[in-house]
This record gives sequence, structure tokens and C-alpha cells, in this order.
Amino acid sequence: MKKTTQLKQMILGPQLEFLMEAHSGMSAKIVEEAGFKGIWGSGLSISGSLGVRDNNEASWTQVLDVLEFMSDATTIPILMDGDTGYGNFNNMRRLVKKLEQRDVAGVCIEDKIFPKTNSFLREGAQPLANIDEFCGKIKAGKDILKDDDFVIVARVEAFIAGWGLNEALKRAEAYRLAGADAILMHSKLSNACEIFDFMNEWKNRAPVIIVPTKYYTTPTEEFRKHNISLAVWANQIFRGSIQKMQEIARQIKQEQNLLNVEDSIVPVKEIFRLQDDKELAIAEEQYLSPKTGSQRCAIILASTRGEQLGKLTESIPKTMIKIGGKSILERAVEHLNEHHIKNIMVVAGYKRETIDLPNLNIIANDDYETTGEMVSLSKAVDTTQGEVVILFGDVLFKKYVLSIMLDDPSDIVIIVDTVFTLEKQYKSDFVYASPLENNSLFPKDNYYLEKIIYDEPGTEYYGEWPGMMKLTAKGLEIVKTFIQENQNRPEFQKLDIRDMLNQLVKHGHRVKIQTIAGHRIDVNNIDDFSLAVEF
Repeated sequence: MKKTTQLKQMILGPQLEFLMEAHSGMSAKIVEEAGFKGIWGSGLSISGSLGVRDNNEASWTQVLDVLEFMSDATTIPILMDGDTGYGNFNNMRRLVKKLEQRDVAGVCIEDKIFPKTNSFLREGAQPLANIDEFCGKIKAGKDILKDDDFVIVARVEAFIAGWGLNEALKRAEAYRLAGADAILMHSKLSNACEIFDFMNEWKNRAPVIIVPTKYYTTPTEEFRKHNISLAVWANQIFRGSIQKMQEIARQIKQEQNLLNVEDSIVPVKEIFRLQDDKELAIAEEQYLSPKTGSQRCAIILASTRGEQLGKLTESIPKTMIKIGGKSILERAVEHLNEHHIKNIMVVAGYKRETIDLPNLNIIANDDYETTGEMVSLSKAVDTTQGEVVILFGDVLFKKYVLSIMLDDPSDIVIIVDTVFTLEKQYKSDFVYASPLENNSLFPKDNYYLEKIIYDEPGTEYYGEWPGMMKLTAKGLEIVKTFIQENQNRPEFQKLDIRDMLNQLVKHGHRVKIQTIAGHRIDVNNIDDFSLAVEF
């Protein structure tokens, strides 16, 4: 789904959504990995990271350069804090044109005078733009659009300027009629009374966005009760990074060594991981000194129909169901290819003749209805060598999930999703886990599998295994040995991969866990399919 469409659906959706501030490519990537669905390209944080004031001292092209790095580093939408639009209607047109070119999903402009002054910087009234002139900016931005899903948000500063509720309502309505997709209503009070007064009078004429920086003690549930569409956490990551940098700088200056610092900061390898250095290393192998044969391969288990999907799978297996114009399998193959994994085997059964994607090695499992996952896996691993990624064929996932597995040097790595809804009772592969070292600074880096149980979710579970695993060459040999020792036993015919993992753990093999927070969907039934359409 396009980033613009993702953002528009967040704003227009029925539930309260959240944007987290970012100010660089690195911080944007961290926001996405934390599980946020969108990013606020904060003007305060970006200007602050450049060492200048939030008074349009950084030019709009300099801010745009930062946003381009942020957009390239992430797959979730960015709503740019566009200040006043950096001039008149003509500047607004050029800004929107350049944002679309960089795959930024939307821009928020505020009704102040250029150059702007930060809303929290001065006491007393701040001048506001003429309503008609500001409406002209909105119309100009909408008229220049190539993508109708690009979002233009009008930020109303009437409360900041001390002009009151009536002025806020008048301006919001004018901006709505001019074409604004949403209204950002701003307040610098320590409580949300101005915002809630506005919402009571506004009557949901258009989506409303808030920035609760000053009234952070207001319970989030109150925002939901007042039908707020989107809440922006506008500068917390930047402020937190400043505090940490100040602490580290003072400590090193005082102690003149790094002995007490290294254990309190991320290792250098975490920077490399976030920079996706592994992808460059793979590309160097491919383009600078190509070797005979692929160093990595993938096995996709896709033999079942998926009967709960009804008519959708009458003539195709569920891996070939199309989501947004591409099948689940096609999306998985694209993600693998982007990680330079070209040697891909698909173990297919039901309607396997319909799997017509190019450059795949289709392996038949005609006994798919009476056998478990291990039989399908065994048909593919015999001729497999080196590092291998194993995926279930019904999983939609974000590309970075593969990076997390491939970056971990452990011999057996599984992905565990720690986000699941206890209120929704469904059966799946739920994971028990334990840390290798309880006093680790980064405990999630050291969690290992205890067991996987096919059950309903409960609070004691660590998370859900979506059927994603990576094996090194050594890990692959461990799996091959397990298959060789067990495949002649009658019970092997019904074994699933979780059963193998449990037995490997029981016999002393470590299965490393890498966690994600959502960013994947198992398409097992019609409800899953409906969610996947919005994925």
C-alpha cells in the first residue's frame, strides 16, 4: 500500500492513531521498528538536530534533504511538519511537488506568518496569517497534487495566539472548505480543555489531529472519547537523545576513559544493523566478487488450500491470493530478492499448477492433506546448502523482518511477534521464552526458545511464532540430522515445525528469538484477508 494511502487511512479511520516524531534516517528507522504506523517529521526536532532555531533558520530544501533520508530508510508514512509552507501559495506548490517526489505522505502547515516562531517559545500573542491567504495555500497545494491520497493538514494556532474558541472554529471551518484533509488543533495549556471545547463544537466535520506535548497528563482514553483521529508525540525522541548525549559527554569528560560508558550505550554493531550494512556486504559479494552458486536460499511452505478463506481459494492455494494487486507469495519473493536471495523453493500441493511466478523451484507435496509441515520441509532440505530462510506461504510481512533474522549470527533464529490481542481468542503457535542472561543491558537480544505450544493466547506467553525461521549452514545440518533420524517413524508424518523446534531445544540446541511488534499478518481466514487489504 502506498505511504500516502497508509497515512490517509490512519487519519480517516474510526480509531485513534499515533505518529511518533523522528528527525533523521536513523531515528525514523527506530520509530518504525518500535511498531509505530507513521512518523511526524518534526520541524523543532529537525532544526534542533541541525543546531539551528525553529524559526525557519534551516531552509526548506535543507529540511527536505533530511526527510528524503527518513523516507528512504522506512516503509511507513511521514507527515511533514511544514511550518507555514515556507512562503506564499507558490512556495507551497513547490513544497508539495518535492514532497511527492520523495515519497513523503503528507504535510501539515500552520496559519502563522513566515518566518514562524515556535508555538511554545514566546509568551503572549503571536500574529496569525490572513484566513483567505492561508486558504489559498491549501488550495494551491491540493491543485498541484499528482496523488489524491497525499494529505494536507491545516494547523490552527488560534488558541496559541490567544484568540479563543470562536476564532479557532472559524479558521478550522474555512480550512476544511478550502480542501484540508484534517485539522490540527494546537494548544499550549497544561490541560486539554481548549481541545475538548473545540471538539464539542466541531461535531466531527473533519478529522482532528492533536499534539499533547503540554497536556501530556491527560489520559489517552479521553482523546478517544472526544473522537480525536490522530495524536502526535512531537519531540520526545529528540529530547531523550539530547539528555543521553549530555550525560555521556559529561561522563567521558570527567572520567577520561570509556570503562563506565560502553555498557550503557548500544554497541557499534547496532549502528551497523540499523544502517543495513549486511545488505551491502551481500551486494559486494554479488557485484564485486561474485561466487558460483547462491550463498543463501529460501524455502516457502505453501502446500495447503486455506479452506477458511472459502471461495477465495476454490481455484488457487492461499499463497496466491492477491492483496493490493500482488499475491502473498509474490510479495514474499520480492522481499527475498531485495535481500539478494534468488534461489527460492516453494513446496506446493493444492492447485500447485497455478503458482506461475518466474524463477521459482516448485517442489510437489501430493500428500499435503495427510501430512504435517515437516514432511513438506523434508522435501526441500535434501538438496539445500548454506544459509536458508524458511517461511510459511500465508504470511504478509514487512521487508525489515528478514533483515532481523539474517543479521543474527545464531544457527537457528525464529521471529516472534510480541503483539497479540488477548481479547481475541484464536489458536496459534505461542512461544515461551527465557533470557540467557537476566542482567543483560539489552534483554531482548538474548531471548531463547523454551517451547512452542499450539494454543490460545495467555498473559504468560512471550509472543506468537508466525512461521519465520533462519538457519545457518550449521543450523541446516542440525535440521537435516533431525529429519534423517525421525523420518522413518510413523509420527513424523504429522509433525509440524514447532514440534521439531521443541525437540531440538529439549536436546540442548539453542533457538534464538528475534522479536517484532506486529508488521505481519497470517492470512488464514476472511477476517485476516480483510486486515491484509489494509496492510
